[in-house]
Amino acid sequence: MKVFKFRRLQLIEKYIVDFVSFEKRIVIELDGGQHAENLEYDEQRTACLRANGFIVLRFWNNDVIQNTEGVLEVIRLYCLQVRPPPPDPLPPGEGE
Repeated sequence: MKVFKFRRLQLIEKYIVDFVSFEKRIVIELDGGQHAENLEYDEQRTACLRANGFIVLRFWNNDVIQNTEGVLEVIRLYCLQVRPPPPDPLPPGEGE
């Protein structure tokens, strides 16, 4: 089984990301309800990270808790370069 290495809380430009694989150029962001209120900031952040060559995967905290295996599978597929559609950054009803 292939192991992919991620670092936690790393600085990229002026942003601290939750997790990053520099080898795979993947950033993983775990979002709580406060992100529903900061859409513009998150869009700027994502644009900056993409401009630096990163793929940004965002997951809601409750998805990580309730669907851990599904979240890990999406990350695994991206690491293997078999890229499913990125997770929707704003699931319906989130943040209301």
